[in-house]
Amino acid sequence: MKKQKRNLLAALALLAALMPVHAQKMSGNPLFPGWYADPEGAVFGNRYWIYPTYSDAYEKQVFMDAFSSRDLIKWKKHDHILDTAAVKWAHKALWAPAIVHKDGRYFLFFAANDIQNDEETGGIGVAVADRPQGPYKDYLGKPLLDKFQNGAQPIDQFVFHDADGQYYMIYGGWRHCNIVRLKADFTGFEPYADGSVFREITPEGYVEGPFMFIRNGKYYFMWSEGGWGGPNYRVAYAIADSPFGPFERIGVVLQQDPAVATGAGHHSLINAPHSDDWYIVYHRRPLTETHHNHRATCMDKLEFDDQGLILPVKITFEGVERNKPLRH
Repeated sequence: MKKQKRNLLAALALLAALMPVHAQKMSGNPLFPGWYADPEGAVFGNRYWIYPTYSDAYEKQVFMDAFSSRDLIKWKKHDHILDTAAVKWAHKALWAPAIVHKDGRYFLFFAANDIQNDEETGGIGVAVADRPQGPYKDYLGKPLLDKFQNGAQPIDQFVFHDADGQYYMIYGGWRHCNIVRLKADFTGFEPYADGSVFREITPEGYVEGPFMFIRNGKYYFMWSEGGWGGPNYRVAYAIADSPFGPFERIGVVLQQDPAVATGAGHHSLINAPHSDDWYIVYHRRPLTETHHNHRATCMDKLEFDDQGLILPVKITFEGVERNKPLRH
């Protein structure tokens, strides 16, 4: 009798463990537990990936985790893919990872130390690994960029791969945004034809968190506005025919919903392979929380109208539908 009971309990436990995997049709928001912000979404092989900032006091932001999924529903955590032990010049405020797969390696761009002037050590660095889950090690042994240019604090870097093969780094805090041409090996910058290196493309309302993508031949530029620690953090966008703009602000596409969450911002996008399905990955603050570091990573659908304009995103508790598992 006891053996039968044990077998029944074991069967029920197995059923309970399996049921959510097969029955869950929506991701739910947040996507995974823990305080995480500034998420960078990517697709590598047969996995979706999210690389966020660990949201805590600056002195405790000394590592980064990553998360992977086959279907956008079930997310696996990859602990400490990068930490300051591997980057000798970084000691706090590891922020806003940007990830690129090139020539068989994975390059993770990050900001560190929250420098306030050109005399402080820190800025934007690069780490490298042979797998998307790392472990990552310092690529240059020093920051890629450690100075203010055009008033832009060297943080919040996004690496944009243009249709012609050129890689650009778009970055900047303190209400200024620059675009620079990356060398092919990511060891530095290439000057433009006029000899300049740092070209400012700051649109109206820009604060931080730039993101760029191409759709139907148009360049979409997105950024965060407002204060990152407050309820009115939001995302706006513009469209141009070139990565250099000019970018005329069109409007806000992501913001708080007093019935769902506040502080929705600092996003990235994932385009499901071989489709026109787009997802916005972002952080927000639950209604139960007021602390500025209590930010959670979420995902919702991003859609366009017939003219190619981005429709305002409805932030949800449900999240997104299960996506067909990726294959190589």
